[in-house]
Amino acid sequence: MALEMRDRCERCETEALVPDGPARICSYECSFCVPCADAMNDVCPNCGGELVARPRRVRGDRGAS
Repeated sequence: MALEMRDRCERCETEALVPDGPARICSYECSFCVPCADAMNDVCPNCGGELVARPRRVRGDRGAS
């Protein structure tokens, strides 16, 4: 099962989150831009979980078959 790579910050909704760019994610796949995650002290406002660096996806990478 692959991570859902959301394309917008869930806090500011204006920051584009590209698959190969920096972003923060919690264990429920809530996604945030780095400035918003920093402003929230890396704590997800939805679940209270830790926000960590989201893995970057190489263009064209679809994971293992």
